[in-house]
Amino acid sequence: MAKKVLVLATNYGAWAEELQAPWDALKQAGVDVTLATYLGKTPLPITISMDPEFIDGYQGYKVNPAEVVNRMKELLASGELDHPIKIADAKMEDYDALVMTGGPGNPLDICNNPKVHRLILNAVKNDKMVGAVCYSVGALAFTRDPDNNYKSVIYGKTVTAHPRVWDFVDFDLTYPLYGKTDDNAGTDLMTPGFGIPLQDIVEDAVGPQGKCIAEDKATRDKPCVAYDWPFVTGLSVESSIAYGQKLVEVLSGR
Repeated sequence: MAKKVLVLATNYGAWAEELQAPWDALKQAGVDVTLATYLGKTPLPITISMDPEFIDGYQGYKVNPAEVVNRMKELLASGELDHPIKIADAKMEDYDALVMTGGPGNPLDICNNPKVHRLILNAVKNDKMVGAVCYSVGALAFTRDPDNNYKSVIYGKTVTAHPRVWDFVDFDLTYPLYGKTDDNAGTDLMTPGFGIPLQDIVEDAVGPQGKCIAEDKATRDKPCVAYDWPFVTGLSVESSIAYGQKLVEVLSGR
């Protein structure tokens, strides 16, 4: 597949599988991928996403399979994710598609980043695929089209959103990074819960003619992915593999 894809990831806490699964899917399909981050530093996963014993408090099961954790360790050790370009230096005209990866750090440097918004708007205007999973879907909601009365680019579209009932759990979220270094330490910020209430934001962004899919019963056996050209969106970690597969399927058909 002779496609060039720009892949965006957060510097403040990727979720391991939400980076690994779409990355591996694209690479295995022969896609020419370029990684970009806000700081131009390796996108490190948040530590809880690298713990195979971590049990999601709402869903009640272990969400990080050992094979995923081991594969992410391989990617980090290989240097494959090192030396990304800065998002500010990326030009959408150089790529056939834009793919965003997930993680709780996305609201800090991806979702409301004007440079990301410009990349998304450029891709949409030029009929190029745009993918987003988990919290990176927030970047789609916040990207506004001045030629459409500043409505979101997903206005009238069908997209996924991290479910409201998953967002409003009472906990303090910190962002420690797996494999952090002095020059790539992430942030010591603590937020009360997740950074943004994604379902509410997406429901507003798609408008009355659009559809927000926030399936709180999604599992690995029943993942949640939506395709409404030019957007491919995935719910959360359980849908990461299906998200990667859908990205490849859509790219293959273009």
